[in-house]
Amino acid sequence: MFDAIIVGAGLSGLYALHRLRGLGLRVKVFEAGDGVGGTWHWNRYPGARCDVESVDYSYSFSPELEQEWIWTERYPGQPEILAYLDHVADRFDLRRDIQLGTRVRAARFEGRWHVTTEAGEQASARYLVMATGCLSVPKPVEVDGLASFGGEWYHTGRWPHEGVDFTGRRVGVVGTGSSGIQSIPIIAEQAGHLTVFQRTPNFSLPAFNRPLAPETLRAVKAAYGERRRLARETHSGIPAEPAVQSAHEVDPDERRARYQAGWERGSLVGILGAYTDLLIDRAANDTAAEFVRSKIRELVEDPAKADLLSPRDHPFGTKRPCLDSGYFETFNRDDVTLVDVRADPIAQITPKGLRTAAGAEYELDTLVFATGFDAMTGALTAVDLRGADGRSLRRTWEAGPRAYLGLAVAGFPNLFTVTGPGSPSVLSNMVVSIEQHVDWIADCLAFLDGRTIEATAEAQQAWTAHVAEVGAATLYPTADSWYMGANVPGKPRVFMPYAGGVALYRQLCEEVAAKDYEGFTITR
Repeated sequence: MFDAIIVGAGLSGLYALHRLRGLGLRVKVFEAGDGVGGTWHWNRYPGARCDVESVDYSYSFSPELEQEWIWTERYPGQPEILAYLDHVADRFDLRRDIQLGTRVRAARFEGRWHVTTEAGEQASARYLVMATGCLSVPKPVEVDGLASFGGEWYHTGRWPHEGVDFTGRRVGVVGTGSSGIQSIPIIAEQAGHLTVFQRTPNFSLPAFNRPLAPETLRAVKAAYGERRRLARETHSGIPAEPAVQSAHEVDPDERRARYQAGWERGSLVGILGAYTDLLIDRAANDTAAEFVRSKIRELVEDPAKADLLSPRDHPFGTKRPCLDSGYFETFNRDDVTLVDVRADPIAQITPKGLRTAAGAEYELDTLVFATGFDAMTGALTAVDLRGADGRSLRRTWEAGPRAYLGLAVAGFPNLFTVTGPGSPSVLSNMVVSIEQHVDWIADCLAFLDGRTIEATAEAQQAWTAHVAEVGAATLYPTADSWYMGANVPGKPRVFMPYAGGVALYRQLCEEVAAKDYEGFTITR
């Protein structure tokens, strides 16, 4: 019997455990992996790296932790992030309340939440916190014939912990999203030959990653308070000065100079944050998109390859931009082949490799699927969640996710979702959004003092309509992205995150709490 059960021991689950334990609650965490870390436990593919700077992609709740941890790179790699999270688990004595290797299969509300694991173990708690992550359920491979393949195959989201040796192998990588863009340059250095199967080219910017100089780290640590405040008051949760001009207000030379400065900055917001209208005005966006395409043409020697690698089917930034280390330059290698599978789709995986619809055969020893995730909702609907009167979350969300503030779902009392659909989540620095959500949940539980809380259907409908309205005012819905669920066959096409920004969202959440949790029903 617990006061709260948390599902997931990644960034959100660890912090939720720390906060709820601090309220004096009896808390249990169930984690499917054999270690803490969530996304950073599973995603161990070559080149796995965060696209938010290490000093910002870190907890702010403990000034002592901020000062004692020494980041070694500007953009942290998976091993360093996992080491950081292991340190957090040890430093705050979190492991004693975490049960590893335990996947939650179902949870049902009957006055309390009754949780069942895949092994049949049962536990109950008054409150259930789903800290399952936005990008944690890999999308299944959707090509026929995989079982017949005579070589080895891997998915970037479930990479072997012991690593993979590609030396001398004929490797095929399917997918050029973030994990493909990060892993392709490293695999190319090892493989005998690499073939990249690209359906949709992606915008990517150079990370210009580098070791963090001691003096740089000291300066950040000395000003951490102000840096964190600025991050919380921005749109993205990444500290940066906000844009003040439209892209149309300056001449082409000035605009290109600013884009060049953003390119050289090596940041997700370096170009995207240059002007106020890049995500709401297609003509303004075109100026940034064409600038990035011009850089691709400079980096890729073969004009035909450069053209294939240049995105034209979606506005810049409407799919999450990538940061890379030598991605485009990789296609200048003689031992790397680029295959356009939009023009000639993959038809079947064969015992010897892969065949396209036009009959082209590619003999391969190893296949790597960098095909992404069932984003934002996949980890929540993977659990058979049943609310009041046995209501199924899967069925409730058949036409797309509906939630209040991205934190709660009508018909599911005492259930909280950390960075759920309808919150800024994946459009932001996830750590900033995670801390804000967990703090809100913890403050709510302290206010409840054991009472039951449930979002009203009216508040949920109003918030869902607001999320849709804000999203529709942007260019995001014009892209077939995982923000829209477009990467998963049969998934409803709904823009899932809240595009109003971190600062505005925080303000709205604080207003709800200040009005004794307006939009919720609270009962004994």
